[in-house]
Amino acid sequence: MSSPEIASLSWGQMKVKGCPTTYKDCKVWPGGSRTWDWRETGTNHSPGVQPADLEEVVKKGVKTVVIGRGMSEALQVPPSTVDYLKKNGVDVVVLQTEKAVEEYNALAAQGVRVGGVFHSTC
Repeated sequence: MSSPEIASLSWGQMKVKGCPTTYKDCKVWPGGSRTWDWRETGTNHSPGVQPADLEEVVKKGVKTVVIGRGMSEALQVPPSTVDYLKKNGVDVVVLQTEKAVEEYNALAAQGVRVGGVFHSTC
């Protein structure tokens, strides 16, 4: 199964190719995607992305995770989250969301088992 292309991104809206849903924040992995609901893990802009936000994506057997920090990079990524990914043998790329989507799509096009979590506003 390949990682789905992110078809479009604008403020507060993301579309994943082959999925009818428009996401505000989303998680993607080889063969799927879903809404990233911060309330599930108590995530906020600070301290930011929690290991619990990434567990589901890591369990899909990804080689790389791309984290989109938002359009203005307001979403933090603490060292503990990066450490969690590295301890699980997963490469991590943390970028502003537009750049993160470009990187994710490039990796997906190369056939890399890539997953991601993306914040589409601040």
